[in-house]
Amino acid sequence: MNANAAGDRLDLMQTFVRIVEAGSLSGAAAQMGTTQPTVSRRLQALERLLGVRLLQRSTRGMRLTEDGERCFERAKGLLERWDAFESDVRGGGEEAQGHLRVLAPHALGQDHFMRPLTGFLQRNPRVNVDWLLRDDEHDLIGEGIDCALRVGEVRDPSVVSIKLMDVPRIVVGAPSVLRGGLIPQHPDELAGLPWMALRTYYRTEVALSHEASGDTRQIAIRPRLSTDSLYALRNAAVMGLGVCVASAWMLKDDLAHGRLAHLAPQWQAPPLPLHLIYPYASFYPVRLRRFVEAMREAAPTALGLPR
Repeated sequence: MNANAAGDRLDLMQTFVRIVEAGSLSGAAAQMGTTQPTVSRRLQALERLLGVRLLQRSTRGMRLTEDGERCFERAKGLLERWDAFESDVRGGGEEAQGHLRVLAPHALGQDHFMRPLTGFLQRNPRVNVDWLLRDDEHDLIGEGIDCALRVGEVRDPSVVSIKLMDVPRIVVGAPSVLRGGLIPQHPDELAGLPWMALRTYYRTEVALSHEASGDTRQIAIRPRLSTDSLYALRNAAVMGLGVCVASAWMLKDDLAHGRLAHLAPQWQAPPLPLHLIYPYASFYPVRLRRFVEAMREAAPTALGLPR
């Protein structure tokens, strides 16, 4: 077998694995940056090469045949072993190359993490990244996502989860909300103020803890505005609609310029963990390992917080 033939067979297997993980030919084509007819031709070429039918397609979707199930598991393992073999042969100085699909929340991905992403791409010129900004959780394997930044607890047992940092959260409001009164110092003074909610993390109740003593207070709220957007919450707070709990990194400039005031400053809401997650595998390509290292190093400073 010549080198081109071996490479073609690996490409065919990679396409087949991507079809199965994406759940459709069109999904695989979108992830691979090619067309559905091209993906279909590669699938047919692999079926001819192996002499078996791998997928059964109908108007209701597609399913793996019995031969396809065996082929999928073996092809996936073979591709992982091939990547590991290449990495071992090239040694520790291997250059990162290839394509990464990364998922990030809007509030982090469109601003603060752009600098570490840009730095990573400049240091690794043979890597390309799809930087996808979405706030809801997604099926990483099904959508061909290599890794994701995720705020909050991670309960999915199918992923590796690396905690990058804890994100502090504080109570803030525009000076106009206080109507000329003093800044509240205790959570009990906050209950009578108009509230807004970030429904992803709190809706009708806010928990606060004292920095020094660890005392906790629960505040029942009736939010005038509920949103799943951190940016919308911050903007509404600056406009004086109500007070809210939000991530400290987003509010620094508003606090410094007096657009917002830090309420009950000795009290904080429970911090939110920021994780980098990626599916379990027996081997991880250099590009992913380098990206994970870059994000672990950059996360605290990207948000302007102490290490």
